Amino acid sequence: MKATIGGKLKGRKQRRHKQTKLNLVSLMDIFTILVFFLLVNSSDVEVLQADKTITLPESTSTEKPETTTVVRINGDELLVGNRIIARTADISPGDEQIKPLRDELEYLASRAEPLPADKQAVGRPITILGDEEVPYALLKQIMNTCAAADYRDIDLAVTQTAPQDPAAPAAGR
Repeated sequence: MKATIGGKLKGRKQRRHKQTKLNLVSLMDIFTILVFFLLVNSSDVEVLQADKTITLPESTSTEKPETTTVVRINGDELLVGNRIIARTADISPGDEQIKPLRDELEYLASRAEPLPADKQAVGRPITILGDEEVPYALLKQIMNTCAAADYRDIDLAVTQTAPQDPAAPAAGR
């Protein structure tokens, strides 16, 4: 028996409107590989919190910083992590230390595990991100406060630049 013309047209129409199925097995395999790739390669990157109000000084150092407590200072605020500790206008330049900063650092130290015996002489590590326009006297107050709160292993964050050729003439001369 031969199919009629109407039967042929109906068969073509059904083939055209056939539902396609999405093969999820291949897609899941790709995402699994992608997750493992990102997990393995994410440990090499050390990123400090970006703050658009702070312009870091530049340096040619190649050492990578450790993950530590971060103190940020810009023209308006003093922050520990993401928490505002004090306004720079409220900080008295005559004081040796900044009391709100010391209170916060002592609180963080009390919540952290005790330092091992070999690290007690050095103190707890801390990183200071200071805007390049912040006066040195204010940075010195912050460092004194950190040292008084047992955060004596102080790192100053900078923007890494390419090392200059010592044979090249200095810029601006």
